[in-house]
Amino acid sequence: MEIKVLGSGCANCKRLHQIAEIAIKELNENANLIYVTDMMEIANAGLLRTPGLVINNKVVSYGRVPTLEEVKVFIQNAK
Repeated sequence: MEIKVLGSGCANCKRLHQIAEIAIKELNENANLIYVTDMMEIANAGLLRTPGLVINNKVVSYGRVPTLEEVKVFIQNAK
C-alpha cells in the first residue's frame, strides 16, 4: 500500500503526516508513507488545496486535516 501526504510543508500538512504514521502503526499496516512537497506533483494530482491524502493513487481527502479515525477508515477501505 502506498500512502502519500501532499502539502507545502505547513503545520497542517505535517500534522496529517503524523496522523498517517500513527494510523499505519495502529493498524499494523505494511504501507509506504511518502511526504510530497513538490508543487508540480501536487498539481498533477488535481489538488487545489492542501493538505492532501492519497492512498494507492486515489485522493481520499484534501483541504483539511482528517481525524485519526477517519484516516484509519480510509486505509481500511483501500485494501
